[in-house]
Amino acid sequence: MAANEWDPLLPSSAGRNYTGILTKSIVYALTLCFFLIAFGLTIASIFVPSWITYESSAPPFHYSLGLHRRCSSLTDTCEPFPQYEDCYGEDRYFCSMWRSVGFLMTFGVVLMSIAVLVYFVILSGGKRLRETGWSFLSLIIIGSVAVQVAAMALVAYLFENDDRFSVGLDFGDTVAFWRLDKSFVFCTVSWCISLLCAIAIVVAARTLPSEGGYELIPAPSEEAY
Repeated sequence: MAANEWDPLLPSSAGRNYTGILTKSIVYALTLCFFLIAFGLTIASIFVPSWITYESSAPPFHYSLGLHRRCSSLTDTCEPFPQYEDCYGEDRYFCSMWRSVGFLMTFGVVLMSIAVLVYFVILSGGKRLRETGWSFLSLIIIGSVAVQVAAMALVAYLFENDDRFSVGLDFGDTVAFWRLDKSFVFCTVSWCISLLCAIAIVVAARTLPSEGGYELIPAPSEEAY
């Protein structure tokens, strides 16, 4: 057998279907695993109330804002956020922006749920679905990425421009400051993973040849006897 007669990553020969190891099915399966991780991070960013946190060393104090709750170490409890008093008067702008972030993240979860469903439909379908389903799947994933990026950008904008987050103190042993916290990081990592999944799907669809089906077993030649 010639050195390049069979390569597990390339088509076996001219005129024959692709039977290599790296198939579209494997690409879909691998990216689905990573996408489920991103999905979990997105859900965590919604339910973990730690988008923006205030830390103080003296006295020790921790106060965190989530999309739907805020928590304080003074009471060791969490309460719904934003509340009515947070959305009245001069705070109305902040309240609207914060609720917009919550809406965008929820919409992102809906898009990611649709993407997971499309993944399973493609993987459980036939060759035709694997050949053509990549465009719709990648579009849905990119849509979820765009929504999460918009939500993250709104939080970053509020963090940089809203006066309530400008209070800080660094004096001797006393340090107090606002910072972007875990949920913000979860969101960022989530859309980065999702974007890589979409890129991998598009690249695989554009570069990998069509997958092979069943091939006829060649008839034994007389020389074999």
